[in-house]
Amino acid sequence: MNKQELGAFLRSRRERLRPEDVGLPSGPRRRTPGLRREEAAVLAHISTEYYVRLEQGRAPRPSGEVLAGIAASLRLTDAESDHLHVLAGTAPTRTRLLRREVRPSILALLDRLPQTAAFVTSAAFEVLAWNDLAAALMEDFAELAPDDRNLARRAFLGPAGPGPALYGISDAAEFRHHVVMELRATVARYPADPRVAGLVAELRSASPEFARLWERHDVQAAPMLTKTFRHPVVGEITVDCDSLALTERDQHLVLYSAPPGSRDAEALALLQVIGAEAGHCPR
Repeated sequence: MNKQELGAFLRSRRERLRPEDVGLPSGPRRRTPGLRREEAAVLAHISTEYYVRLEQGRAPRPSGEVLAGIAASLRLTDAESDHLHVLAGTAPTRTRLLRREVRPSILALLDRLPQTAAFVTSAAFEVLAWNDLAAALMEDFAELAPDDRNLARRAFLGPAGPGPALYGISDAAEFRHHVVMELRATVARYPADPRVAGLVAELRSASPEFARLWERHDVQAAPMLTKTFRHPVVGEITVDCDSLALTERDQHLVLYSAPPGSRDAEALALLQVIGAEAGHCPR
């Protein structure tokens, strides 16, 4: 049970709600945002004292029934409710290290995908494997040190070499928000992984934007269905984004493709011919 994170998460969810959101009168002017602690406790059918202790990180582990009541009272989404259970230690938590080896079948698949930029990421946004088109569209990851093959680090701290921070993508702000939410869930699942903890500590220290987003305690991201890259050789390319979960290793296979016959598909085909040397960070 992560008492401090649990308390901070509950407080952040309570403060975002208005009384009218849960069927309560707004009443006189309030000094603090959101619901009062006693209101959240009444809605969850628990004592105010116990709820206050939960937010202060002083309470013993709540039962599943209590957590369900709190999730309902704070109008948590399914993802937020799952995160609440992880923080409280009532959901399965991975105590081993995050897995970074990619299945051989997935490695073979990467090179068999026609006109599709494909790569595999860990739950900490480490790029673990990629095909030639992904290298041409983004950068040649083989030329980078392992720590620099991390999209979270690149998103907030910039590239190791020349080139735009995020390959000129159109949704850089949304991607950064997505990174923070996913990393918060990853930290909860892998509390014993020093590389995950070190990455988050580094980003919180070195990036004010990451630190600000981290304090929001958001855990549910909107899906990113398309993305536009501004490539230095072929110009703008808009691709469809598909992220397939490789659940047994907690990895994702990310696919960037374009409709057949479109200008974007032609641009990808050109990149396939040009190769990674036309990417954003030639070495």
